[in-house]
Parts: sequence; structure tokens; C-alpha cells
Amino acid sequence: MTRQQLIEQIRQKQSFLCVGLDTDPKKLPACVVDLYDPIFEFNKAIIDATAPYCVAYKPNLAFYEAYGIKGMKAFIKTCNYLKRHHPHHLIIADAKRGDIGNTSKMYARTFFEEYDLDALTVAPYMGEDSVTPFLEYEGKWVVLLALTSNKGSEDFQVYPKGGDQEKLFERVLRVSQQWGTPDNMMYVVGATQGRMFENVRRIVPDHFLLVPGVGAQGGSLEEVCRYGMNNDCGLLVNSSRGIIYASNDDHFAEVAGNKARELQQQMAEELARRGL
Repeated sequence: MTRQQLIEQIRQKQSFLCVGLDTDPKKLPACVVDLYDPIFEFNKAIIDATAPYCVAYKPNLAFYEAYGIKGMKAFIKTCNYLKRHHPHHLIIADAKRGDIGNTSKMYARTFFEEYDLDALTVAPYMGEDSVTPFLEYEGKWVVLLALTSNKGSEDFQVYPKGGDQEKLFERVLRVSQQWGTPDNMMYVVGATQGRMFENVRRIVPDHFLLVPGVGAQGGSLEEVCRYGMNNDCGLLVNSSRGIIYASNDDHFAEVAGNKARELQQQMAEELARRGL
């Protein structure tokens, strides 16, 4: 999916919602537990209920790899289902890959050729040669970790603390622009970072930001939009647990759809406020 296609989907749906498919078999409703492929059947129901209100899905690989071959088969079936039945949704593999060049080439081949997904989260710690293999695929996106929502982000990402020295996340943003462009690179910036979005936007005014942390982690959608939205929206706000685990009864998919619609309506208001 190209940048312009993503922008068009956001405007058409008045939504910049990404639904995280962090599917844990231990949390599945009883009505799907005994099905032949409960992970896939749960995902399918969630997808069909939320698709009208979102523009992207983000399956987290950890939740599939933890169950071996069975989990990975469910992941592949989920992605194939999305591509067949909801082809206008961006699919982001949340795998946080990144290694020496030859290894990164294999990771890139896995997700962009074998699975044919739209985007992949990538860790920047090993530098340029660990990231550029992912940028060789036309129409695919690298989603580079920059300023995450977890508490441990303070250990390295905002170092050095205090003063006017450049923070590590700021260096990641600045240097990585030499590798990719707003057409093939996004950045992960956690919703819990608040006004730090201002710092991010000073360095990368045009790039899309993938924003986890709204909902279960306590991030504010209004604050994210106030400091992080640009003239093209420039945001993909992810919600996982707050949507997919909103209910544990037979109506889980319907409730998930309602939660997604609530977020979409809030997003529509934020877009309208900025004339988008």
C-alpha cells in the first residue's frame, strides 16, 4: 500500500485506527476455544466486526510464534484472510526484526515476499545496514522503533536526560531519514509520551507515526492528535487489548466492533477539527 492510498483510506473512513491482533489462546472466549483453529476463528470474527472502522491491522508475531507451527499457521491464515476479504487494509507485522545485513535480508524476504505483508516493525539499534534491506521493497513500509510507550523506554531512548543534548530517539529519527523517506518509513511513538510528540514532529514532520498505547496503556487520543497530527493526518493509532478483549462472551466480536466504532468516531472528530 502506498502512502497516498493510506491517506485516501484515512479520509474515506474518517479513521486512522489500527487494530492490534495480539491473540492469546488463554484469553479466548469459550465459544471459540473448542473450534479447529481457535486463534484464526477469533481473529476472523474480530476482523469482520472491526473492518469498517479501521484502516490497518497489526498482528503481533510473539502471540503466534509462542504456539509453534499451529500459531504460525493461524498467523498466515489471518493475513491471507485479510488480503482476500479486506484488501484495502494495511497489514503491519509487529515482529521488531533487525540484525546484520544478510540476516535482515532474510527477514525482509520472509515478510515482504513469502508473507507479502505491507509493513514490518524494525529495531534500529544495529544501524543502517540492519535496516536498509527492508527498504529495498517497493510499496512496503519499515516501521522503525523510535520512542516507545513502555516504562523502560526511559533507560535508553531519552538519554541523556536533562539539558539540550540530543536524545537517542531524536538521533534515530534524524539519522534514519537518510535511509528512507515518508513514502516507505514510519516510526513507532508511544501514546504515553504526550508532549514529546512535539519533539518528534520537529524532526519528522511528514512521516507517519504508528502509535501504540491508547486505551489499555492509558495514552490519550486527544493529546496524540494535538501534538502528533500533521496535514495528512500522519498517524496510525493502535488499540489491541481495549478492542479485542473488550468482551469474553458469545458477543465478543460485536462488542469489539462497538469499541472500534467508538474510537473511529473520536478520530473523525479530531480529523474534522483539523479540516481533514
